[in-house]
Amino acid sequence: MTGIILDGVLMLLLLAALGYGVRLEKKLSALRTGQQAFATAVTELNAAAGRAEAALASLRASGQETDLLHDRIVKAREVKAQLEALIARAPDAPRSAPQEAPRPVLVVARAPLVNAVDDERALRMAALAERIQGLAPATRAPAPVAAILGALTAGRAANQAAKQSLNQTRRTLDEDLFAA
Repeated sequence: MTGIILDGVLMLLLLAALGYGVRLEKKLSALRTGQQAFATAVTELNAAAGRAEAALASLRASGQETDLLHDRIVKAREVKAQLEALIARAPDAPRSAPQEAPRPVLVVARAPLVNAVDDERALRMAALAERIQGLAPATRAPAPVAAILGALTAGRAANQAAKQSLNQTRRTLDEDLFAA
């Protein structure tokens, strides 16, 4: 009879172990599911960290480009102020400076004239060429008047050259600013 009692106790213990094993299996499968979810979360976190690093690098590059653009704008404003100051002084420069800008010289080659009509025509053509080029008026002016006219002409030329230079610089700065 002790054998039967021991067999019964052993069966009860085996049933208890079986029940405990089933419960343990449920807990282990929940743990495995949690571990897989944790591994997926770590992978997603790693990918998000990589995207954040790329975004930070892009942000740094944009910041450097912004600094470069800001420096260009500051320099452009300085150049603009300098050019405006030069233009403001340009009309005054020829008045204060007695020196006159060198003027181009018109050279007219004349062939030997056959008759007086050809000679007169050649003189008229030379006078017309001088008036067109603005080198000398049709009738010669006295020396002081010619000096005044030369200074005025040089002032206009300097002012025109300064305006052209300013326009060229503005176009270049606009291209530089908007190219970046």
